[in-house]
Amino acid sequence: MKKYKFTINGNIYEVNIQNVEDNMAEVEVNGTAYKVEVDKAIQTSKTPRLIRSVSVPSTDSAPSLAKTSGPGTAKGTGNIKSPLPGVILDIHVREGDTVKFGQKLITLEAMKMENNITADKEGKVVSLKVGKGDSVMEGDVLIVIGD
Repeated sequence: MKKYKFTINGNIYEVNIQNVEDNMAEVEVNGTAYKVEVDKAIQTSKTPRLIRSVSVPSTDSAPSLAKTSGPGTAKGTGNIKSPLPGVILDIHVREGDTVKFGQKLITLEAMKMENNITADKEGKVVSLKVGKGDSVMEGDVLIVIGD
C-alpha cells in the first residue's frame, strides 16, 4: 500500500493505493474507497530495490572517535588490533620493548598467507595479549602500546 498527499485547487487529499491489477486500481481518497481505471496498464517492477546499511569496520571500537590523538593527549598509546582472522606465527617484540612507527610486531597467518602486523604508533609495549600459535579474530587486541 502506497500513500500520497495531493493538493488540488487548494484542497488536500490523502490517497492510499490499496491494489493495482492490470489497468484497475483500488484507491482510498480521504477515507472513501474508489475503483479507478487507468488509461495505460501500470508496469510493476520485479527487480527488488537494494538498500545498504552503513558499514563500520569491526576493528573500529567506536567509529565516532578520532583516529589521531589530540594535542593534549599522550602520543603513541593505544591498541594494535588484528586486521583479519588468523593464527599468530611469530611475535617480534616483548613487553617493555620500545617500538617505532612501521616496525614489524607480529606475523599472522590468514588464508594460507603470512601477513606482517606493523606498529601504527610509537611507544613502549605495555602488554602482549596473544601468544605464538593463538587463533585470533578480526578486531582482537594483539598488543597494547603505551608511554
